[in-house]
Amino acid sequence: MADTDPTDPAGHRARLRTRLLGDAAGLHDHELVEYLLTLSIRRQDTKALAKTLLHRFGGLPALLTADPALLAQAGLGETTVAAIKIAHAAAIRLVATQAREAPVLGNWQALADYLHATLAHEPVEEFHVLHLNTRNMLVRDERMSRGTIDEAAVHVREVVRRALDLGSAALILVHNHPSGDPTPSRADIDITRAIVAAGKPLNISVHDHVIVGRAGQVSLRAKGLL
Repeated sequence: MADTDPTDPAGHRARLRTRLLGDAAGLHDHELVEYLLTLSIRRQDTKALAKTLLHRFGGLPALLTADPALLAQAGLGETTVAAIKIAHAAAIRLVATQAREAPVLGNWQALADYLHATLAHEPVEEFHVLHLNTRNMLVRDERMSRGTIDEAAVHVREVVRRALDLGSAALILVHNHPSGDPTPSRADIDITRAIVAAGKPLNISVHDHVIVGRAGQVSLRAKGLL
């Protein structure tokens, strides 16, 4: 039996669904959001709402990563907020799986995609530690702190102690710059070197410290700052 929608007599949603199933890559961002909204808003044209949300939050990534409270403030009901967050969670799960499929040092693009999806659009600074095993496979991404728009507290002893608890062979440090500019600060360089120094006598290597921004990513190792 055909999956028809009696609230859509003109067949717009059906045509949109056909395009989604046939060539999702060809859909505009507002069309993706429009169809996502139709899953929870059955008796309303969602095109205008989709465009409004994208404008309000600054694009698709920012919309998907928005805090549920902010989505509610935009007039969305709990079911619609949940639909947006499940889409985000599924996207993160996909890139996380790809990042875990091979040693990260030989699978760097997958890791970069995962970090961008996870952190590039966060509104406040977060500091994460990626724990690797002896094969340099990613075994855990752990958020160590969540701070303000321009700072997240990091304690060297806690980072190293957690690595010992998990039996990590190596670490990759990661944090985001909500400003969008991933240029490392003096404090970023200093904390990196302090963690490197603390881990060295314990045979815990720090492969890199990656700073994530909407404008891209910066590797301290690639910059010769590690």
